[in-house]
Amino acid sequence: MTAQNIERCIGPRPNLRPHFRLQREVAEDGYVLLSPQGVIRLNPSAGEILSRCDGKRELDDIIGELEAMFNASDLATDVYRFIEHARQRGWVE
Repeated sequence: MTAQNIERCIGPRPNLRPHFRLQREVAEDGYVLLSPQGVIRLNPSAGEILSRCDGKRELDDIIGELEAMFNASDLATDVYRFIEHARQRGWVE
């Protein structure tokens, strides 16, 4: 999945859909995504990606922030895959 393919599906600025709420679970070192259907447990990386899906940041900016945060330079493919996963599940638009 490339940035262009993701942008065709959700646009250049991914946004968490309105009926979902992301919540940090400090005690469990992770995140949960709250929805009308229930609670979805996320690992820390997934939570960090979704926490930046605010409709203001461009996908490339999100990737840059995460690469700086994790001191890595090769996260683009993983972020694209997760964003596509989140889009297919209806979490982002």
